[in-house]
Amino acid sequence: MDKKLQKSEKILDAALMLFSKQGFYATTIPDIAKAMGMSVGNIYNYFSSKEILAKEIIKYSSDILGAEIRKVNEEEGSAKDKIRKIVALYFEMATLKPQHINYFLRVYLANKEVFKEGCEGMICVSAFVTELMLFFEEGVARGELRNQDFFSAFGLFMGYLGGFVFLSGEGVLDKALNYYVDEISLNIYNALKQQ
Repeated sequence: MDKKLQKSEKILDAALMLFSKQGFYATTIPDIAKAMGMSVGNIYNYFSSKEILAKEIIKYSSDILGAEIRKVNEEEGSAKDKIRKIVALYFEMATLKPQHINYFLRVYLANKEVFKEGCEGMICVSAFVTELMLFFEEGVARGELRNQDFFSAFGLFMGYLGGFVFLSGEGVLDKALNYYVDEISLNIYNALKQQ
């Protein structure tokens, strides 16, 4: 990996941490530069605006999560087993790298006006969405999952996951996220399975 790409990823990571903790509007380019030990001007050599940086972060996070789900998709196993692996993966990421999930929930979804140009629809999260789409298509083709509108299935799946991560982040759950993996996985599978 060349030095410019490495530096870009370090900026993305630093900005991701700040945006996910402070929010988009409360975080400034000088804040990011300070966290990086860089000048503000040097940050602009990599990203010409805070909005462009925000869009690159959601793509970056989507690529990371999408790559992990791709690994699950490439494994042998039933749809039920893969659902469990995806739930465990998502909860693990929310626990070990919460900035990625928090960014999605607290910045991307909460500040759609920032993402409306260049991130229409699900373009900026396509790596993640595509892998879930492939998972659903395979499950339907194998007769394990009901053939239904993608967004209905996606909303059900992500509603469970996002809801539990949110509850965990708010301190509402009395146990760690990984405690709920089996029960949530079974609920999702039962809601999606072929009758």
